[in-house]
Amino acid sequence: MKTIDTQKLEKLYYSIGEVAELFGVSRSLLRYWENEFAFLTPRKNRKGDRLFTKENIQQIQIIYNLVKERGFTLEGAKQELKKEKAALTEQVDLIARLQSIQKRLNDLDDKLSS
Repeated sequence: MKTIDTQKLEKLYYSIGEVAELFGVSRSLLRYWENEFAFLTPRKNRKGDRLFTKENIQQIQIIYNLVKERGFTLEGAKQELKKEKAALTEQVDLIARLQSIQKRLNDLDDKLSS
């Protein structure tokens, strides 16, 4: 599962280009998902540039997992989100925390080995 540890994200807002790079997708795909999924609503500045928050990045992570990794169609992903949004959000958060713990353990092991 593609996970972005949102706890390690330092900025308040991320541009569409930065978010697209995090997930390895195009900017146009993110704009398309924004139109398809009503809950995905990044802020926009006066110029109309999208500004994504950590919460938006978590939402994209859920959509990415359903569509790109699990093979859902957009309609299927929408239905899955209606049924199990809370469980999917919790799963993404748990995976991010576990990866953070694993990284800390690996760092500790490296320090002990040297």
